[in-house]
Amino acid sequence: MFQVGQICRELGINTQTIYYYERIGLIPPLQRTKSGYRLFSPEDVEILRFILRVKDLGLTLDEIKQLLELKKGRSLTCQAVYHHLVQKINQINAKILQLQQLKTELTPLLKQCEINLNNPPDYECKVLN
Repeated sequence: MFQVGQICRELGINTQTIYYYERIGLIPPLQRTKSGYRLFSPEDVEILRFILRVKDLGLTLDEIKQLLELKKGRSLTCQAVYHHLVQKINQINAKILQLQQLKTELTPLLKQCEINLNNPPDYECKVLN
């Protein structure tokens, strides 16, 4: 069994992150010592490692919760992972398209600002009007 401080150092995370994950049900309630210290089993540590790995891949906490449910039910098949990853890639592609459209809108405004940079310092910029 491991204490919170040990796990935080080993995984490079903040204690508040662990408390938050426990509070929202992302990790199961942890065992405690008689004095109230949280204790982690090796299985708890593996769950945290999984959460951190998947979070680094850009999945949201809700998406991670779904994957953990599948994992707990021994249903985290390649098909299930594939389905979740396809959904994530589709979301990323939609976000990229949205950002590209925003860039297309902002670029002419930026060029207009560049033209107006030589105006007096108190000149009110009308680019965003």
